[in-house]
Amino acid sequence: MNISSILNILGSLLLLVALAMILPIIVGIYYQEEDTFVFIITMGLTFISGHFLRRFKYNQAGLQYRDGFVVVTLGWLLVSIYGAFPFLLAGIFNNPIDAFFESVSGFTTTGATVIISLESLSHTILFWRSLTHWLGGMGIIVMTMAILPQLAGNMHLFKAEVPGPLHNRIKPRIQETAKTLWLIYIVLTIVEVILLWLNGLPLFDALIHSFGTVSTGGFSSTALSVRAYNSIAVEGIVTLFMLIAGTNFNLIYKAIQGHFRTVINDEEFRLYLTLIILATLLITANLFFQVYNDLLQAIRYATFQVVSIISTTGFATIDYDTWPPFSRWILLVLMFIGGSAGSTAGGIKVIRIQVLLKKGTQELYRLLHPRAVKKIKINRRVVSETVSTSILGFFFLYITVFVTVTITLTYFGIDIISSLSAVASTLGNIGPGLELVGPLNSYLPLPELAKLLLAFCMMMGRLEIYTILVFIFMDWR
Repeated sequence: MNISSILNILGSLLLLVALAMILPIIVGIYYQEEDTFVFIITMGLTFISGHFLRRFKYNQAGLQYRDGFVVVTLGWLLVSIYGAFPFLLAGIFNNPIDAFFESVSGFTTTGATVIISLESLSHTILFWRSLTHWLGGMGIIVMTMAILPQLAGNMHLFKAEVPGPLHNRIKPRIQETAKTLWLIYIVLTIVEVILLWLNGLPLFDALIHSFGTVSTGGFSSTALSVRAYNSIAVEGIVTLFMLIAGTNFNLIYKAIQGHFRTVINDEEFRLYLTLIILATLLITANLFFQVYNDLLQAIRYATFQVVSIISTTGFATIDYDTWPPFSRWILLVLMFIGGSAGSTAGGIKVIRIQVLLKKGTQELYRLLHPRAVKKIKINRRVVSETVSTSILGFFFLYITVFVTVTITLTYFGIDIISSLSAVASTLGNIGPGLELVGPLNSYLPLPELAKLLLAFCMMMGRLEIYTILVFIFMDWR
């Protein structure tokens, strides 16, 4: 194992985080808030730690395959630990576990919170809280690869962090792909900020909600989330960008190039839209006949919540926990599915669900026609047995982790629905769940060990399970 190179890269990550802390310092100076000093201190500690680790030499021979899993896992853990310092130093939390939970939730773009009153927080803390999941949305490792030339060819680093079973490069070189992804990400954020600002949101709020939308993180500056603005225009803009953020960024790049037919013909994208439309129609019908007398109101609330959940953003415009069981169960199913591979969304991913469905159909076809040969194809390309087996393994591990942690939570006395939705929400990087952890509640009442388990679920969900499990079970000799 190339320990020296690993430590060098981890040092680079911490230096980038320290550099990012300049932004909340600027915000703090603008609003003349005392929490500015918190970030000056934290930035200093992070910079010193990063500088120390950077003193270890990077081996020009590069990283071995398993080194990539070590870098990604330890990198996300380190960044989450240092990202928790401002919450502790500012006195937001007295408990390090709560601070760590909030930091992990931010960087993994989960959006689960242990803060009850967001309105009591300073602009500086609110900005940092949202900046963490904007940085984590596209990936801190991908950002490092875009900047550091020595990481330009490390495809295994890219695979270990970017979600999805298939990894298609936008550009021939990995570093160019990383730069292009971040450029698209930044442009989408800027466009949404402008649109929200033009439609009545203060610039600060527009920035916070754009960070939360494009990263599919869901942190808001108000306890009522997007509902606080009671604006159809704002909800429409956020819905559109949540839908885009849950789409494969390769397709977004194709759309920018004008290759719209490629986007329309993409099987995963079509299933993604189909699921959104079907879920919206079902919930709209359920709400119209059982909750709201106004069809447009039912459509408005159903559409926003469906897109928010399937894109794993977690914004809310209504307390959907009060909806009929039918609608809530549909939302719970969407928590498992998630968005597209290659997007900032979490969950199992639409393409995996698609392959699993085709795998089931393939096995049924084989039983009916034993001598026939039927290949699984996505976008007219044959899915190899290696990939399909990997997807089956991922699905099994995902469900295993889900069941294990859910049962563990019930041991602490948490009711079954709250436990189910809390694990589904954190493992899928969504944020709010149902009952005890519903959209108007927080994760604060949960026991400390339960919070650590759920923070572990957030990491597992963001790094797609395999990365962390390989790290845990690898041969360290």
